[in-house]
Amino acid sequence: MRITRMAVVLLSTLAVLSLVGGAGEAVAQTSPKLVANGMKIIFNPAFPEAFCTMGPVGTDSYGNRVGITAGHCLDGGDTYEGVLIPYGLAPIYDANDVAFGPIGYMRFIKPKALQPFLDYAILQFVEDVQLSAQGPHLRITGVLVVEGSRENLLGAAWFNNNELVTSAPSGTYYGRITNNSNGLYQCWAQHAAGDSGGPVIWHVPGSAYPSSSNNFQSEGPWAGITTRRSIAIPPYVYTSSANILKDLRLRDVASGFDGTVMGAGFQTTP
Repeated sequence: MRITRMAVVLLSTLAVLSLVGGAGEAVAQTSPKLVANGMKIIFNPAFPEAFCTMGPVGTDSYGNRVGITAGHCLDGGDTYEGVLIPYGLAPIYDANDVAFGPIGYMRFIKPKALQPFLDYAILQFVEDVQLSAQGPHLRITGVLVVEGSRENLLGAAWFNNNELVTSAPSGTYYGRITNNSNGLYQCWAQHAAGDSGGPVIWHVPGSAYPSSSNNFQSEGPWAGITTRRSIAIPPYVYTSSANILKDLRLRDVASGFDGTVMGAGFQTTP
């Protein structure tokens, strides 16, 4: 889902401070703030109806605590494509707990307008949140490895029965991958506006499917994020984890491993 323009997001920071007690006041917390996949996130508390979904959370090779969501969640993000956004400039909020203040800040955007086979964003979390592998419905057990590599894609031919499970504000669904186009998976697991960026896991053969009998719970390795709908059938499209991880690695190599590529070497939180 497309959100308010980056300029509005960046300029809203001071206004938001008034909602959480002002710049000089701390928000008291009685327990750690948990952040996990599947959370509904917003970029401007003045526009709560414009939201996206948190993908996997974890750490990168440089010790940064980071999360992944869809790059198109910020309209106008192509202006910042390829640029490390200064920490503190573009806040992210838990839509169900805006009073906490920012849970993190957007650090890098790869919008689908320029990179249709990527469409991802990296955010960095604030110190006083606790990351969890257990979202409302999905437990992410690690990063998907296919034939020995994190950058290989799941097969989608007739003899393959690879299935994805996704969970976001609209619900938890699963379905078979029917097509793989340059690392974009088409799948019968459905999604709706606002689910963009949400987590996708590979359904481990033999494991439980989400259903009413298990409160729609499922677990498995991270396989991608929700990205968009197409005119094809099925219309539900997901950006593979392989595409995102490969892009992060290549950018890290090009930078000379100087630590500026936020998210490089991403590992999900245990």
